[in-house]
Amino acid sequence: MPDTKQDTARPGPSPSASPPSISPRSGGILAAQGIQALHAAGAILPETPFAVDQVQPASLDLRLGSRAFRVRTSFLPGSRPVSACIEAFALHEIDLTRGAVLETGCVYIAELQETLALPADVAASANPKSSTGRIDVFTRVITDRGQAFDQVEAGYQGRLYAEISPRTFPVRVRTGSRLSQIRFRRGEPRLTDAELAALHTATPLVASANPSFQGGIAVSVDLAGFEGLIGYRAKRHTGLVDVDAPGRHAIAEFWEPLPADGSGALILDPGQFYILASKEAVQVPPDFAAEMVPFDPLVGEFRVHYAGFFDPGFGFAAAGGAGARAVLEVRSRDVPFLLEDGQIVGRLVYERMAERPATLYGTDAGSNYQAQGLKLSKHFV
Repeated sequence: MPDTKQDTARPGPSPSASPPSISPRSGGILAAQGIQALHAAGAILPETPFAVDQVQPASLDLRLGSRAFRVRTSFLPGSRPVSACIEAFALHEIDLTRGAVLETGCVYIAELQETLALPADVAASANPKSSTGRIDVFTRVITDRGQAFDQVEAGYQGRLYAEISPRTFPVRVRTGSRLSQIRFRRGEPRLTDAELAALHTATPLVASANPSFQGGIAVSVDLAGFEGLIGYRAKRHTGLVDVDAPGRHAIAEFWEPLPADGSGALILDPGQFYILASKEAVQVPPDFAAEMVPFDPLVGEFRVHYAGFFDPGFGFAAAGGAGARAVLEVRSRDVPFLLEDGQIVGRLVYERMAERPATLYGTDAGSNYQAQGLKLSKHFV
């Protein structure tokens, strides 16, 4: 939870705020009710009925199926079905029905329970779930004959697969585990920088006196500290993290706290994994969804935010989220890199919703990170 040292500026809208000047554009991100309609129409074909909380305000959690394969290389299918690539590169098959351990440094391909038969005007994109990114499990969704990771072309008909690569902690998964989420969209709902600036004027998106709009709205890192900490660095050679066991793992066994020393700086060690937080409080209004750009070479040779979806209502005061920060999952690349307090580390892009979700993020018990400050994944206590 945020502490009392946070910025007092919070992006809370006025109930009487006028709507932003955003040009009309067809389509948008499908809300939960739109996802349910796709399912009812046979465009989403799950092997087993949806779990009660599987449909989120603007996304659908994807569940692991009964089989995974240890493969010797990551790949994009290109002109081939994924099954042909698995046949070419698989080292062994793994039965997920009884649970299995996925080791660090290895690449796995898992069948997912959800198959798609999308309409010609509906495309989709995927991302790791927040809890997946915060334990440094790199996962990407692939499709038959796919040309890009985490992208599903409009009208796609076929199975979905997840590439999974634990980077820091070995993890235990099983049939039904949810590592990824998928969003469905019609048209091109992404806001231009001018539209984003207009939205921010009407409903502040980040608590910043001078926000930067360039391919999204800038987010900077907080190295001043939360309750005496600037973040956490993952330990090496730890035990297992069970992805389906929230609140069962001791922080001290997996994480090294990084105390605030007053310097306002942190040198990232190559190959190390860090949990940090944004300096700005972030808000996603109910009629929009947001995504963090995961890596921008213009700001440095490091990656922030493996899990990039922000649902409508995140950080929204009326949904109990005033003051919510973006948690940053940070990994330096090949060289040590100096981060300084307030340095821009990423950008949030916003997309319009096709309709307002019936339930916003944070208004039910399944929202783990509403009003968050510097917060590890739900697995740790």
